[in-house]
Amino acid sequence: MKKTLNLVLAAVTTMGLTFSAHAEDYITLASTTSTENSGLFDSILPKFEDATGIEVRVVAVGTGQAFELARRGDADSLLVHDTNGEKRFVENGFATERADVMYNDFVLIGPKDDPANISEAQSAAGAFAAIAEAEAPFASRGDDSGTNRAELRLWANAGVEPGGSWYRELGSGMGPTLNTAAAMDAYVMSDRATWVAFENRQNLELLYAGDEVMFNQYGSLLLSEEKHPHLKHEMAAKWHNWLLSEEGQQAIADFKVDGQQLFFPNAK
Repeated sequence: MKKTLNLVLAAVTTMGLTFSAHAEDYITLASTTSTENSGLFDSILPKFEDATGIEVRVVAVGTGQAFELARRGDADSLLVHDTNGEKRFVENGFATERADVMYNDFVLIGPKDDPANISEAQSAAGAFAAIAEAEAPFASRGDDSGTNRAELRLWANAGVEPGGSWYRELGSGMGPTLNTAAAMDAYVMSDRATWVAFENRQNLELLYAGDEVMFNQYGSLLLSEEKHPHLKHEMAAKWHNWLLSEEGQQAIADFKVDGQQLFFPNAK
């Protein structure tokens, strides 16, 4: 009986060690709501886990919040879309490397009747200026995300400082912002991937796209071991390198919604 009990205890101990070790085989990735809302991660993360045995646990927030998580040492890796901010993050010593991973574009969405007539605009600046001139309702993420930062740059390009009752800063992710825009019958800027995957369109349509200033680049960053030695740098590097590898780039290219490719790999 005693021998049997010892064997059971040994088995439980071994199982506990196994489960404990397995529980450490993950990294925390701070990334954007667009990569989550579009369904990209549901498609590519199982492929990475199959290849490496490493689980990626995603915290999907705006790019500004993702930077802050990494700055505090609360994430092992970053995949975001604000190239200038990413370069500053490296320059300030919080990351040791950034690399282009993939791109898509931003699009302007609005009500079908298009009261500001942005579908006829000759440029993104013209479209934004027309919305401001018409004081047509506009739903802004207002959350310091990569999309919000890009939106503010585009208002500046148009010579507009948005404000007043027509301009609503929501402080929410891309999906909730699109839902609010649908309820308000408002204009909104979205990344194309989230828009294509978005189902609650109601009266909204894609009205303007195509200006090169609406290019949307995503980058992966390796975080500083010197700043945060406790992070899982070795596993994070495997994730970073997989994204840039032929296998990772193909996984990104293979992700489609309704037959439409939403992200275009461009690792160098």
